[in-house]
Amino acid sequence: MSFDPKRPHNDLSPLPPGVDIESKPILRACIGARAAIAELKVAGQLIPNQAVLINSIPLLEAQASSEIENIVTTTDRLFRFANEEGNQADPATKEALRYRTALNRGFHTLAERPLSTATAIEVCRTIKGIDLDIRATPGTALMNEATGAVIYTPPEGQDLLREKLTNWERFIHEAKDVDPLIRLAVMHYQFEAIHPFIDGNGRTGRVLNLLYLVDQGLLEIPVLYLSRHIIQNKRAYYDLLLAVTAEAAWEAWILFMLEAVRATAEWSTSKIRAIRELLDQTAERLRREAPRIYTRELAEVIFVNPYCRIGDLVSAGIAQRQAASTYLKTLVGLGLLQEVKSGRENLYINPALLTLLSDKS
Repeated sequence: MSFDPKRPHNDLSPLPPGVDIESKPILRACIGARAAIAELKVAGQLIPNQAVLINSIPLLEAQASSEIENIVTTTDRLFRFANEEGNQADPATKEALRYRTALNRGFHTLAERPLSTATAIEVCRTIKGIDLDIRATPGTALMNEATGAVIYTPPEGQDLLREKLTNWERFIHEAKDVDPLIRLAVMHYQFEAIHPFIDGNGRTGRVLNLLYLVDQGLLEIPVLYLSRHIIQNKRAYYDLLLAVTAEAAWEAWILFMLEAVRATAEWSTSKIRAIRELLDQTAERLRREAPRIYTRELAEVIFVNPYCRIGDLVSAGIAQRQAASTYLKTLVGLGLLQEVKSGRENLYINPALLTLLSDKS
């Protein structure tokens, strides 16, 4: 039966796909992507304080993944409100911060259980900030943003959706003869095609991608800025997804995702190295110009978030409040930080780090 975008795609084929997903072009691309992701895993160990990385690249990922869904905020706003749970932030920033929270929570649950449908539900609930479950009511359809025409109607019926998710879950864990990066591309398509939630499917699927890389041991922490490639190639991303549905065009889709992994792994590695270099330069200046207060921990804490607070030093065990205030003002005097008023407290901005993280080139 030919594909009809207005008809619920209840006959979505189970995994594995019924075509060759390990063609020569795919396997060649897989080699390059695997090498890049391996280099990223090593680069992640360059910065012993993993909080520096957990609080940087995942926020950039949250921003880009949200932007794909037309939820737009700035890098500056994200980092400014990152430690406040977004209470004072605008709605778009709050939603992007919930993506970051979903990624972090999902990362920590991997220590207790492998990636599953339950993980997907928890991730989507966190992103949307509501208590939702697998879709039970019909009427969901995906529209062309420009024309309003229906381009895809996902499967309907909660039992059918759970059945397809069970198959999806089994494939990602049991198809061990297929390279994990190829499985990543296949699982991402299938999740988007199942479209198990009323809203938030795209962002949930992209969080699951990063969690899967950790789950499979390809990364230790979720620091791949994968949505960078997708936002830069947004039209191709959606066109290729739809082509798998309409034409079983798996090879082009898998090649797209492997290139996304390769390119963003190389970018993320480069960014981590730049952060490490800037951190080392900052620590050296601090040791040389303010030896009385110098510790490596003090240098690192102002890299955990470009917006630092007195409480951050206290929480890190570096100093009590009065001394912490003196330390931060000393860093302002050295030109390493900038002090700004925010309500009742002062924020201490690391301008060099913020510039580095804001540069998406």
